[in-house]
Amino acid sequence: QVQLVESGGGLVQPGGSLRLSCVASGLTFSRYTMGWFRQAPGKEREFVGVIRSSGGATYYADSVKGRFTISRDNANNMVYLQMNILKPEDTAVYYCEAGTPVLSTVRDSSMYHHWGLGTQVTVSS
Repeated sequence: QVQLVESGGGLVQPGGSLRLSCVASGLTFSRYTMGWFRQAPGKEREFVGVIRSSGGATYYADSVKGRFTISRDNANNMVYLQMNILKPEDTAVYYCEAGTPVLSTVRDSSMYHHWGLGTQVTVSS
């Protein structure tokens, strides 16, 4: 079965950085678009960014553009989320998700049929 395991979360001060990692198993990793989504307490899960399976094109939520960078290492079934200039509003559980969305739906979490259990990111002084 498909497994996605996130790691790298933690406590960081505003303006700091964290690098999240996700390792996938049970799927042909290179064929999947990999997305990062997040969910804060009392809020719905929201799109953060994705990296496509073909060509490696990336797409980001407006709230993280210029601060977050997604990358992938297909040889090791890994996807990363480098987060810089973190803000308190970035505090959430971050989830790694795998799917096969068409380009127009890459921001839609329902297009991702596999996800991990998440890793907590807390941005606070």
